[in-house]
Amino acid sequence: MAQRLVLHRLLSLPARGSLASQGRAFGASAGRRSTFNVQDGSDFQDRVVNSPKPVVVDFHAQWCGPCKILGPRLEKLVSKLEGKVLMAKVDIDDHTDLAIEYEVSAVPTVLAMKNGDVVDKFVGIKDEDQLEAFLKKLIGA
Repeated sequence: MAQRLVLHRLLSLPARGSLASQGRAFGASAGRRSTFNVQDGSDFQDRVVNSPKPVVVDFHAQWCGPCKILGPRLEKLVSKLEGKVLMAKVDIDDHTDLAIEYEVSAVPTVLAMKNGDVVDKFVGIKDEDQLEAFLKKLIGA
């Protein structure tokens, strides 16, 4: 009887990783919506190249230590700009074609894009002041 009760409780719980168990994901802040993961080449074209807003493109990899430091730092600063700039995250292992097209030879590589053109770029890790200056230059502030 006790085994049936435990089994019933387990079956009634939402699956791990399901949308139901991640309800908070829908209450994301405006800053979070400014950042997105690129899904494929078509998504990159639609959301980055054709974007009416400036876009910071973070080429990174899961195995890259400096990327794990730079990514959150950059996301935080982009969110503070409240939608004036978007941030696209591109995993080079998943999107090798985009990395080759944009001549990414090391990670992290960050591109600043406006009207579909690369207007600025840096490779490696930067501190918050340097990132802030990079973003201000991109939005013309």
